[in-house]
Amino acid sequence: MDKVARRHVALWLFVCSAMVFAILVVGGVTRLTHSGLSIVEWKPIVGIVPPLNQAEWDETFEKYKQTPEYQKVNHRMGLDEFKGIFFWEYWHRVLGRLIGVAFLLPFVYFCWRRRIDPPLMPKLLGIFVLGGLQGAMGWYMVKSGLIDDPRVSQYRLTAHLSLAFLIFVAMMWLALGLLEERVRVTADATLKGLQRFAFWLAILVGYMVVSGGLVAGIRAGKAYNSFPLMNGHFLPPESFIIDPWYLNFFNNMALVQFDHRLGAWLLAFLVPWLWWKIRAAAVSRSARLAATFVLAAVFVQIVLGISTLLLAVPVGLGAAHQGGAMVVLGLLLWLNHELRVPSAVGRSV
Repeated sequence: MDKVARRHVALWLFVCSAMVFAILVVGGVTRLTHSGLSIVEWKPIVGIVPPLNQAEWDETFEKYKQTPEYQKVNHRMGLDEFKGIFFWEYWHRVLGRLIGVAFLLPFVYFCWRRRIDPPLMPKLLGIFVLGGLQGAMGWYMVKSGLIDDPRVSQYRLTAHLSLAFLIFVAMMWLALGLLEERVRVTADATLKGLQRFAFWLAILVGYMVVSGGLVAGIRAGKAYNSFPLMNGHFLPPESFIIDPWYLNFFNNMALVQFDHRLGAWLLAFLVPWLWWKIRAAAVSRSARLAATFVLAAVFVQIVLGISTLLLAVPVGLGAAHQGGAMVVLGLLLWLNHELRVPSAVGRSV
């Protein structure tokens, strides 16, 4: 696989990663506008065509009227208002299909032109399978809100969100490796320590994604809208009122939001610490630049998170905060990559 082919494949994966970021933001708006249950059928092929005339709109709206959300929450909604929530969910689904096409067609082309090395094939096929699972999980999530309770399961929502991040991570990591290959190099204790530090920070951001999914799933952001304390408490006294105790970590607004805040506090202390250690270490300029971008992104993300909380999750801020998590994770992947390529020590300054 020559250098030009590697760059072309990397560019393709970066474009697909950007599309995953876009669908994440649209998905956030869809959730925050309570639009996710407006389409009550899953039609992967013919579902790409929206209602085109009044009769089709009436039929689609009539199907929505049979759902618990309409009957218990939106029973006063008219057709024009329904169209507003319909199109957020519709474009979310269309974007998902477009990502599948944007991944599959270039993949077939690169295979035909033999521009993909054999060791890369199973990784790319794995990403494609994850994409299919993501679509199925999205519908599985929607189904949970079409039965009795007009809310989707927080477990299925978190799984759906986590799969999106996993796909993003896989594509970004492969693309970065194609631009500059990661190899095992002899590193001193300082560099190894920075590599471990950056890795565990990426894991912590992954934890924030999962805990954020639970916050969104039970709408915990609508409660305890104060900072830095939670209605005057570091840990609210009602954090363990559900029996059995372990369900509080998934169903209790107080504890779920506390867990998410705890991760944010850790990032607020650990990221500047890593930045400082990298500035003092003999690493490449690219690694230092990546660390600075991570520091700035985490600062912006924390400000977004606090603002979203204090204002009880307005749509714009909520979607920006969700997208910001993917930006932070993407930059951390870049930093982890830069600390693991030969230039990390070969061109250190």
